Amino acid sequence: MPVVFVIAEEWRLRAAVRAELRERGIKALGMETADDAGRAIAAGELPSAIVLDANAAVKSDAALQTLLHRIPSVLIASRTTSSTSPSSNEMARKVLFRPVQISEIVAAVLDLLKGQPS
Repeated sequence: MPVVFVIAEEWRLRAAVRAELRERGIKALGMETADDAGRAIAAGELPSAIVLDANAAVKSDAALQTLLHRIPSVLIASRTTSSTSPSSNEMARKVLFRPVQISEIVAAVLDLLKGQPS
């Protein structure tokens, strides 16, 4: 079963994305911060994909940037903030701009997971 980290400060986004992914047989783990992701990895949970609600902290978190370069990811970004800079766009395989629907996020994750072992 693939594992997807859903990293977002907004609990409603985390809960909705996790619920939809779980309905599709994907183990989706909700996390509020990049530190939560680090603890999950230290405990042995390795993600097949990441959904990240971007904010200014993304650009300053070197560990998170390294993780995003190694793991296929979907970045949810605002069109009006600096988190949509080219360097942020290069971190993620897919960038979705707000406003975004949960179905768009789930479709992007499913696309990333194609061809990966279950």
